[in-house]
Amino acid sequence: MNFRFILNIFGRVLILLGTFMLTSIVWALVYKEEVIDELMLSSLLTLAAGTAMYFFTLRDLKKELGLKDSYFTVTFTWVIISIFGTLPYLLTGAIPNGYDAVFETVSGFTTTGSSILNDIEALPKSILYWRSLTHWIGGMGIIVLVVAILPLLRIGGYNLFKNEASGISYEKLTPKTASTAKRLWGVYVTLTFVLMGLLWAGDMDFFDAMNHAFSTMSTGGFSTRNASMAAYSSYAQYVVLLFMFLAGMNFYLHYHFVKGRFKRVFSNLELRTYSGIVLVIALLIASVLYFKEDFGLEQALRDSFFQVVSIMTTTGFATTDYLKWPQEAWILIFLLMFVGASVGSTGGGIKVIRHVVSFRNVMLHFRRMVHPNSVSLLKINGEVIDDEKVGSLISFLVLYLLTFTAGSIIMVFLGEDVLTSVGSVAANMGGVGPGIGTVGPAATYAHMPDAGKVLLSFLMLIGRLELTTVLILFTSTFWER
Repeated sequence: MNFRFILNIFGRVLILLGTFMLTSIVWALVYKEEVIDELMLSSLLTLAAGTAMYFFTLRDLKKELGLKDSYFTVTFTWVIISIFGTLPYLLTGAIPNGYDAVFETVSGFTTTGSSILNDIEALPKSILYWRSLTHWIGGMGIIVLVVAILPLLRIGGYNLFKNEASGISYEKLTPKTASTAKRLWGVYVTLTFVLMGLLWAGDMDFFDAMNHAFSTMSTGGFSTRNASMAAYSSYAQYVVLLFMFLAGMNFYLHYHFVKGRFKRVFSNLELRTYSGIVLVIALLIASVLYFKEDFGLEQALRDSFFQVVSIMTTTGFATTDYLKWPQEAWILIFLLMFVGASVGSTGGGIKVIRHVVSFRNVMLHFRRMVHPNSVSLLKINGEVIDDEKVGSLISFLVLYLLTFTAGSIIMVFLGEDVLTSVGSVAANMGGVGPGIGTVGPAATYAHMPDAGKVLLSFLMLIGRLELTTVLILFTSTFWER
């Protein structure tokens, strides 16, 4: 592998990360917090490490990356930023425990939203900002950002681009990968600022509006309040609900919408399925809340739609504790953790399109059983899905379920009850955050054993990178010459 160029890319990423980290100091100055020196040191250490990696590898540098290089680079980029991302927490003493700091950092960058913090509002504003910023950086993907602003990666950039970005489809908006990445980041930034303005116009101050915009568009779910979105007005909840839904859509569709290609957007099968699932499940839960609980119609609809969209897009914001709902309601919420958002969105999970293709493949199999001599093709949005792609998709689903099962069993052996084990693994693999059991929306992961936090951090990482990008490194085939 081209380790010199891989280290060079690590250096570029750390320089970018250190620069982002430096912006936390602004809020320390605004709120007159005594953590400026610690934040400065965090940033300088990150910048120094990145600068050293970058300049010490410039000699005889070959800017070429193969597939093995890309898998290795993407995986360890996320490991490295997760390590350096702990520095603001550790040096300021906001999260003094190393296991907790790693868990919170990985949760931030992977936009999972799980937290070990019991009193969020006790943290310095600058740390809350850094916490939300890790979401925003990780939402579209730091490698995608590097590809967008550092076109020197050339052809290797495409392999990094498609292997790193959570669910980003392989469609190119332009012939150049860097231009595609720039357009996606342009949509991401624009939606973030629009959301920020709408929240600021309501009952949030600028700081809270900014942080919640970061967390919403990245489908992360970190809040600046202990009560999450329940601390804000129904106006703010409706605004966040809308933008969570938009963040769970394929970002290519946003771009096509801006370009006036409306037919291409509204005829998209995944978007229609995604919208249909949200509508049906939310109305079912709203009916349960309205007829079986003491909920008014508006509140039943608002709470059900908010939680359904929050869980399905893997954002994890909460307006209520859904574990207090009737059993049939929170079971539906739990099942949504295995659905996920759209491919090409900032959301995690299995992704809607994989379920669509799987269902259509089953129906096609039945058709071929009845009509063995017929020529039947599996098509999605007019594109023929060949057997190789279907096989890859089924392999992913099997691997996902096996990993979920293995993770749940390990959590049970670590001392957690079955409900909590299943809920924590499903929530962290899918990038959701809150689960069921003792890790519901009104609880945290602080009580988890350190080994459990390490396991869940690993699951967050492989879930964010769609499993195979990371797990392939553990195969003998990958290391064969």
